[in-house]
Amino acid sequence: MPTFTKHDDYMTPNSAWDNIKEYIPKVKIWEAFYGDGESGKHLTKLGFDVIHEQIDFFNDDELPEYDCIVSNPPFSRSKDVMQRLKELDKPFIIIMPSSKINTSYFRENYMNNGLQIIIPPKRIHFLKLVEGKLVENYKSSCSFDCFYYCYKMKLPADIVWLE
Repeated sequence: MPTFTKHDDYMTPNSAWDNIKEYIPKVKIWEAFYGDGESGKHLTKLGFDVIHEQIDFFNDDELPEYDCIVSNPPFSRSKDVMQRLKELDKPFIIIMPSSKINTSYFRENYMNNGLQIIIPPKRIHFLKLVEGKLVENYKSSCSFDCFYYCYKMKLPADIVWLE
């Protein structure tokens, strides 16, 4: 009997967006992966014009009018997400594990094509949900590093190290 259930219900802590607020453009942003809804609320509190509704990121018929995607997509769908972002060809900032940059789909879609990276000052510790509820007493120390992958963001450098 398995003791581990794989799922993508890890929510973005407010600190992850606080870290990069100066790099998020003041345009209409789409927080494309709804999760528990808190991420979009926090981005709005930071002063951004945010679309954050339960919209299917992969369905062209549901796409909202937006200028930039700022989101933390489900890591298990990284390949699909990166291919979709390439199709959309709009500016984005997404959080994903640092190891994703070594995958063939990252190379195929973004090698020598304007990808920039923001490296957080420490690991992002995501909030775990099970069946839509925050897990109490969850040890939130993440075992892997994440980057903010950025496209068409015109950052001051291709790699930005946060302090």
